[in-house]
Amino acid sequence: MNPVQHLTAEHQHFAGIQRRKEILHCGIARTAFCLIATAVIILTSLPAPGASGERARDFGIAPGYMNPGPLNAITDVPGVAVGQVTLTDASKDQFTGVTAILPHPGNLYLNKVPAGYFQGNGYGKMMGISQIIELGEIETPILLTNTLNVADAAIGIIEWTLDQPGNQEVRSVNAVVGETNDGGINDIRRRFVTPTIARTAIETARTAEPVAEGNVGAGNGTVAFGFKAGIGTSSRVVQVGGKEYMLGVLLQANYGGDLHVLGVPVGRLLQSAKAQESASDGSVMIIIATDAPLSDRNLSRLAKRAILGIGRTGGTMSNGSGDYVVAFSTSGTVRRTENRRSTASTVTEQPNNRLTPLFAAVIEATEEAVYNALLAAETRQGRDGQVYEALPQQRLLTILAEHNQLK
Repeated sequence: MNPVQHLTAEHQHFAGIQRRKEILHCGIARTAFCLIATAVIILTSLPAPGASGERARDFGIAPGYMNPGPLNAITDVPGVAVGQVTLTDASKDQFTGVTAILPHPGNLYLNKVPAGYFQGNGYGKMMGISQIIELGEIETPILLTNTLNVADAAIGIIEWTLDQPGNQEVRSVNAVVGETNDGGINDIRRRFVTPTIARTAIETARTAEPVAEGNVGAGNGTVAFGFKAGIGTSSRVVQVGGKEYMLGVLLQANYGGDLHVLGVPVGRLLQSAKAQESASDGSVMIIIATDAPLSDRNLSRLAKRAILGIGRTGGTMSNGSGDYVVAFSTSGTVRRTENRRSTASTVTEQPNNRLTPLFAAVIEATEEAVYNALLAAETRQGRDGQVYEALPQQRLLTILAEHNQLK
């Protein structure tokens, strides 16, 4: 069976108010699940098969008070690119993939970006952490995938990095790979992601484009709060010291707890308190990008606040959860160029007392990215026959409307 390659041709937009009325008054019947007869490899940054394309703001779910960027995605941050490869073959219980985030379009190894890191619960297998902590910088694309394909993704990063012009003498590469375990839906032991597939995600990454969400890339087989989840993203426009900056979040939602949306305990109302208790384990990978000029120390402070966004959604950082956050700055004024790394240099960065708006932005964007991951995801049957339902939109919106939370 030859895989079918599909590249999405267009991005689907929704009229939020009208769409919300259709759901509340008419209802939308979601299919229970779809078994795809042929293998599908999707290379996409845009909404694709397996991702509904529906987003929180289409329904009036708009956390916080800050405005999102034009795309409401991490790709609103200038220069940041996202690429995704989605592997789907129901006959093999193959529901996994790779999501790549590139901080800038140049040579990342020669022009590193300052970066920070924060860990919630540490039950995970993320790669590349220690050098971020020690040196405060990233020198490769960041890949997200499943737990047992971390090494394969790292090989893809290393091979791609070594092949970049100017890297002929490179003998050490700190590949950064995040993961969550999609083994409830995907046959994770078969390790479907290869270094070539990982590299494809890097090479197909695009800047300034919408990012597909839900059942795509590294989110193809993930579950959150007992519902099908996946990749989610959001952004915020931030005013700092009289200047305007962009901050974006992309996450791989695969965690649990007591689902809240805009402060309403919808998980208990949609399922039951007992069901929410049983859906507590899992993990989340969060990537934060900003063009604000920040030191690696302040990027670590920024990364910490993302966990507050997870807390707003009801996440509990359970014993079996791996909660990891990586934040980087794309600003040229703080970039670790070859010249700056070879001699004493002066950089311009925002000081501590101006960071509060950025802290608020990352909390809001993280919260909304989770909602986007859940709302874009579609129902999927797991390898054990269990069906992981999509978040029921009509019932969700009815509950939020009763609590006066829709905008």
